[in-house]
Amino acid sequence: MCGIAGIVAAGNVPAASVEPMLDALRHRGPDGSGAWCDAHCALGHRRLSIIDLTDAARQPLSNEAGDVWLSFNGEIYNHRDLRKTLERLGHRFRSATDAEVVVHGYEEWGTASLARLRGMFAFGLWDQRRQRLWAARDRIGKKPFFYAPHAGFLVFASEVRSLLAFPGLRREVDFEAIDHYLSWGYVPAPFTAFRGIRKLPPAHALVVEAGGDALVIREEPYWSAPTAGNARLAESAATEALRQTLDDAVRLRMQSDVPLGAFLSGGVDSAVVVALMARHSPGPVKTFTIGFGDPVYDERDAARRVSQRWGTDHTEFVVEPDALAVLPTLVRHFGEPFADSSAVPTYYVAKATRASVTVALSGDGGDENFAGYERYRAQRLAARFDRIGPLKPIARLAARPLRSAPSRSPAYRAARFLAGIGADPVARYGAWVGGSTGHLSLADKRALCTPEFAASLGCPASEWLQSLFRSTGHLDPINQLIAVDFASYLPYDLLVKADITSMANGLEVRAPFLDQEVIELAARLPGQLKLHGTTGKFLVKRAFADLIPAGNRALPKRGFGAPVGQWLRGCLRPMLQDVLLSARASERGYFVPEAVRRLVTDHLEGRADLGYRLWSLLMLELWHVEFIDHPGGY
Repeated sequence: MCGIAGIVAAGNVPAASVEPMLDALRHRGPDGSGAWCDAHCALGHRRLSIIDLTDAARQPLSNEAGDVWLSFNGEIYNHRDLRKTLERLGHRFRSATDAEVVVHGYEEWGTASLARLRGMFAFGLWDQRRQRLWAARDRIGKKPFFYAPHAGFLVFASEVRSLLAFPGLRREVDFEAIDHYLSWGYVPAPFTAFRGIRKLPPAHALVVEAGGDALVIREEPYWSAPTAGNARLAESAATEALRQTLDDAVRLRMQSDVPLGAFLSGGVDSAVVVALMARHSPGPVKTFTIGFGDPVYDERDAARRVSQRWGTDHTEFVVEPDALAVLPTLVRHFGEPFADSSAVPTYYVAKATRASVTVALSGDGGDENFAGYERYRAQRLAARFDRIGPLKPIARLAARPLRSAPSRSPAYRAARFLAGIGADPVARYGAWVGGSTGHLSLADKRALCTPEFAASLGCPASEWLQSLFRSTGHLDPINQLIAVDFASYLPYDLLVKADITSMANGLEVRAPFLDQEVIELAARLPGQLKLHGTTGKFLVKRAFADLIPAGNRALPKRGFGAPVGQWLRGCLRPMLQDVLLSARASERGYFVPEAVRRLVTDHLEGRADLGYRLWSLLMLELWHVEFIDHPGGY
């Protein structure tokens, strides 16, 4: 787990330029730095030592001949098996690091070697003989990869702010990306908030040919999850298959030459991961839980039950509202506007965890694989109401007086559900997902955005989501929502949050539920094995019933959030008013100043709970201040 950076040029590469790019990634690799270059390529690497702590594992690293060089970020969990295969084929290894199998795998199998890698990764590999950069990102998008063609060069890195350290790279706002952000709370690939900088999508490779007068650049997909959703497995067979596959995924992720532990919430997924870790661990598993003073958001009691059941070495950390002094730090680390407020507690649990371990396993991916979110149940119920035409206008009228209820309250959740009755799939999904990410509907944008800004947007955000629904229309309704989540919310919200908040603290996070074999197993199963009646994650609960404390199995899904509405009325009130109502924010021309003032006033005076929406606008403005107004910092 590290930070990578690189430069490719058809002419001579400015090798010294990679050093400031690496300086911007110091937090991702506090254990060392390395660089290598030739006439057309410079590779840089910041190291977080996990497997093989010796200097032999330092990067960039090469093959025996020194004509293939690699800068790698991530973990290859099946590296030992790959190493044995490659050694039988005559390859000689210099280290015990997992990254070296990527170099020798490329020598042996070329770009087809990607199909053999089981893990999370982003890398840049330079083939001197072919004068070619080959880069790739893992199947689900756990590890980031940004790149920018600029003035005859191509620069790439693990984070946007590393690219911004390259001389002359312009900082221009991409308004289409901002439209996506306002709609979903994040910016999906291939966009970034900066015009000219791109995200490599998950499960894609990037090839850059530098042998001619100009660079030739192309992206190539290399994998897609199966989406049949019709495997004819009996429930008992599916249960056993899941037990074996997930247990193997956990076991593989416990490989480490440094201390490791686990994030432990009150949910089923992290409870299962900790239970399986306890089976494979020679001593007590170290577990870490975040808590709040507000019981609506606090899951410490449920986490303690899991800890007591498995005898873990348990640590709790409570986020106090005044801890939000970290907000500017988060804006700087994300590099793009990011509206998921749970980034705050996630950052703090990563920080607390890093004080004891360097690697942590998480339960990320269980909800997406096995229909754990409330919206999956809502989708099934809403489909029944949709067939009763007269109920649609009644449901929407009933939703209106409930919208001012506090976030996470039953009334607020009911309003979100009722508002989706009869809506098209895109609007319904946006409303249900956006409840915690500050989603703005088309109607919200018309009311909030200036005519000039609205005219510059079109409808790219809604068209993107419509395309995802069209491409998954052959699936049953539950598997369709899961497939859409895998193409949107998971890689561009949850996994970005996990990567940035953990790596800001030099912590590696591994997610067994996002193992490719677990994903492929889940994707083949019909929706009724995931959502059974009103029971989400039915198969997980059935497969691991003996490992989950009885008091945890029936707990409703809470999600991992933060009481932003309270924070904005309390410790963040001055910042909210000073930032959103400033002349500088008004002069950007995005939003009608009076409309923003009305949102702020309605929230502060308690007429409505608009915390998530205001948080989204606040993060957007803080990003502008940090990266556009003061561009000299990186």
